[in-house]
Amino acid sequence: MSLSAQEISRGRENANIGTELVLETDAMRIWHLRLQPGETAPPHRHDRPYFWTIVTGGKALSRYDNGEEVAVTYRAGDTKHFPDLTHDNGFVHDLTNVGETELVFVTVEFVG
Repeated sequence: MSLSAQEISRGRENANIGTELVLETDAMRIWHLRLQPGETAPPHRHDRPYFWTIVTGGKALSRYDNGEEVAVTYRAGDTKHFPDLTHDNGFVHDLTNVGETELVFVTVEFVG
């Protein structure tokens, strides 16, 4: 099921890309994202360069503001970088843990 227009609108207002902001400087924010099996991180926006690394393995499903749904199987240590995101080409998505183990990500968002 795709994100609704209301979920997308709320996601555009939600800059919390993790479940805990662990460090913030003038140049970056470091987030932890922890999701138990069946838990969903609410829709949120990504409109700044960032990267994530997953600490645990597992399975997730993301729904995007363009209607796309992506299922991913992660291995501990997987990392993905989004170096060119801006307000003009950013996106909104959620993330649901569809596996049987906790998902733990560390995400670094560049704000400077």
